[in-house]
Formats: sequence, structure tokens, C-alpha cells
Amino acid sequence: MKRNTLLLSALIWFLTLGCGNSTARNQYEQADAKEAVEQEQRRQVQISTPFGDMILELYNETPLHRDNFIKLVEEGFYDQTLFHRVIENFMIQGGDPHSRDAAPGERLGVGGPGYTIPAEFIPGKFHHKGAVAAARQGDQANPRRESSGSQFYIVQGRVVPAQELDIIEERAGKVFTNEQRRVYTTEGGTPHLDDTYTVFGRVISGMEVIDKIAAVQTDGANRPLEDVRVTMKVIR
Repeated sequence: MKRNTLLLSALIWFLTLGCGNSTARNQYEQADAKEAVEQEQRRQVQISTPFGDMILELYNETPLHRDNFIKLVEEGFYDQTLFHRVIENFMIQGGDPHSRDAAPGERLGVGGPGYTIPAEFIPGKFHHKGAVAAARQGDQANPRRESSGSQFYIVQGRVVPAQELDIIEERAGKVFTNEQRRVYTTEGGTPHLDDTYTVFGRVISGMEVIDKIAAVQTDGANRPLEDVRVTMKVIR
């Protein structure tokens, strides 16, 4: 009888363990399926440049920035504007309408559509390589950290040592997640910008184009010596 009781207990334990594993597996599968559906529903924009094309995926979690960017692209607002500010191992910036007809050497970076967008800081959306974020005025003039209505940047960044992440955490009073640490120490990015500039999308194709543009020669104001002109279109 005792032996039968032990066997029954072991069987119940095994079945319970199996059900637990099955439940966990189903939860992971459901999460993966949800992520796949969300990605399928995200809007996409193609940026064409002399160095090739990039495809941007815009986040549904930042609807104000997503909808504004789509609106401007559909209006042709960005066509023939420049990546007017380029800093290697940091980012490439565009979206200034004044850059469309700018003379060589003209200082750029103050143009826009005449409005700003409220910040949308979303946990999990950070400045990894290929992240698309909104430019803005500095904190002193813009304490709410509202975004420019049109200017944006795409992160190139660099691989960041773990010790440097520790220093950023201490200075900014923040804590990077394990995923952020993994990405920043292996793929790179600009972690010091997290939670201060709105990240509203990412490059999903044409990552090499970022590196090519970031490597061009620039003047003292970080404007490329040869214009890097763009056209954009919504592809989904």
C-alpha cells in the first residue's frame, strides 16, 4: 500500500510538472504570437538616400509621434530635405525643412512645422543602434522635453562597456534592464539619451546605410560637406 501511495504521489507530481511546463510554454507562445501581430500592424516608412534605402518601423506605443511622422511623409514634407547633422558613432539627424534649399555651409537645425509633440517615453523603447527618435530643444528651454514637430535622428552609437553603463546609471539615477545592458554591450547605442528623448521607431532594413552616412566628411557644425538628400514614402 505504501509503495502504491508513493507511485501515485510521483505520478501526480509528474503530471503537475508537465502541466506547469505546458502552461509556461503556452504563455511564451502567446506572447510571441502577440508580438508578431503587433509587428504586422506597425506602420513602415522607406527613406531613400544616395547611400541606399532604409525601412523604418514605427511603434504603436508612441501614437502621437507615429501619426505625425506618417502625416508629414504623406504630405511630402521630408522630400529633398537633408540629413543635416551627422556625428559618427553617435547619430544622423534630419527633418529640418530649411535644409531643402540650403546653401552650402548654411547652418541648419532650427526649422520645423511650427509645433511640438508631447514626450512619449515608453519603457522598453531605448536608444539601441537603429533606433529612431525625435530631436528637441534642450531642457532649459524645454523642461517638458517636448519633441520637435519634424526633426528626428537615427542612432548609430557604439558598443558601450558595462562599467560605463554603471556610471550613467549613477549619474542619471536610473537602472538599465538586463536587455538594455545586453544590447548596449554587444550591439551598441547611445544609452545616455534614454528617457530624455522619445524613441518612436527603429530601422528594420538598411542598417548599413546608417554607417555609410555617419562616415561622411562634415564641417565644423557636423553638416555633411556633400548633401545627403532624402525622399520618403509610407509602405505600410
